Formats: sequence, structure tokens, C-alpha cells
Amino acid sequence: MQYGLCNLGIVPIRLEPSDTSEMVTQALYGDFFKVLEKRKKWSRIRFAFDKYEGWIDNKQYKEITETDYKENADVNLNLSIDLIEYVSDNSNGLYTIPIGSNLNGLALLGHSFDGNTLTEKNPKQNLIQTAFVFLNAPYLWGGKTPFGIDCSGFTQMVYKLNGYKLLRDASQQATQGEALSFIEESEPGDLAFFDNAEGNIIHVGIIMQDNYIIHAHGRVRIDRLDHSGIYNVDQNKHTHKLRVIKKVI
Repeated sequence: MQYGLCNLGIVPIRLEPSDTSEMVTQALYGDFFKVLEKRKKWSRIRFAFDKYEGWIDNKQYKEITETDYKENADVNLNLSIDLIEYVSDNSNGLYTIPIGSNLNGLALLGHSFDGNTLTEKNPKQNLIQTAFVFLNAPYLWGGKTPFGIDCSGFTQMVYKLNGYKLLRDASQQATQGEALSFIEESEPGDLAFFDNAEGNIIHVGIIMQDNYIIHAHGRVRIDRLDHSGIYNVDQNKHTHKLRVIKKVI
């Protein structure tokens, strides 16, 4: 088994080993992963954080040892919490990193960082405040940053930036936590999931106070939530059908 560490700010992870293949998620600076298969130009990886799999360009990560992986991949909480920051190398070269970057690999990469960090879990009520950091971020399939994000990337990053783990896709996140029977039982920070005509969960958002929801749909936006689903205030219609509400923390 080989191991890797993302040494760049934001790296696309593809469905297939090709630059033209669909981007299914992104590796952020400091993400650790196992290398499941290595080809001449591409590697199939599995992230340490959420066990998500995809293909990464071999030029866009650094190989590390098994010992380095085990000692750093899933240890202390140490995340960059500024929208954009920089790390510097031994030659004073700067690398731009986005909010939510993992700083546990700094020594392995020979980088230094002096920005603000998250090292302890925040209380649940902090989730909505964090969600506002992403407000109006454009929707991007597979995205995980305020410069482009999808619905489950949004919920995963909001939880991550408060010290909690969610899986990557909405259907996977729906397997976590405790199901609630009614919207009235929910608290700000709980997750609402929505399905399509075939019953497949395809969307997720974060419940706010007073029957509002913040979610990524075209952009990260705030809409009304009722027992039918999401009521889009711009389109004056329901856009998503409610399936289940889950309390994860």
C-alpha cells in the first residue's frame, strides 16, 4: 500500500483517470489518503477523512510513508479557518490554501503557517455561523470551497470546520445520525435530506431557525423549509421534496 498527502491548495479528484473526466470531489491542502492503484499519470486514492475514492493526477500530490500516514492522517484537529491563507516553503515560496485545509502535514511538506487555526470542536450552535461563510458561493459539482461547492460538500465542510465528520455524498450523509419525525423536533445545525422521483437522496441542507434552510442550489442560499420540502423564494415554488431530517450532533 502506498500513501499520499495533498501539497497544493485545491486539487480536482476525478471519476476516471482523465483530465476531462467528471470531478467528483476535491483534495484540499493537507488531505491524507491511501493510494489504491498507481498508474503512469494517475492514482486512485481513498481519503483518510471520509473514505471517499477517486483519481488524482500524480503531479498533484506528495508520496509519504506508511508511518507518516499513520502518525499524521487522523490525529489532532488542526485546520486553517481563514477564507484564504498561505503556507511557505524553505525557499519562501508561497502556496495558497483554502479554508478547511489540514495542517497536520506541515512538517512532512517542509512548510510553515502562521494563520488562524481550529484545534478543538465547536458547539453545535456555531454551525450556522460557519455556514454563512459560504453564503452565495457558486454551485460546483464536486466542489468543497467558497469559490465553488456542491450541496454535500457544503454540509461536510461546515461540519468539518467545527470539528465534526460527515461523509462526502448526500446519500452517504443520510446514513449518519438519528432520524427525526418532524421539522419541529429539529435544531439549527441539523440536516435535511431530499429525494427524487425514484426515491434516491440527491440533496442536503442545514436547518436554521424559524423554518429556514441554507443549502447549495445554484449558489449557497437561504430558503423556506416546510413539510413538503424547500420552497424557493425566488421561483415561488417547491424545488426539493423532503425525505428525512437527521440529528448528527
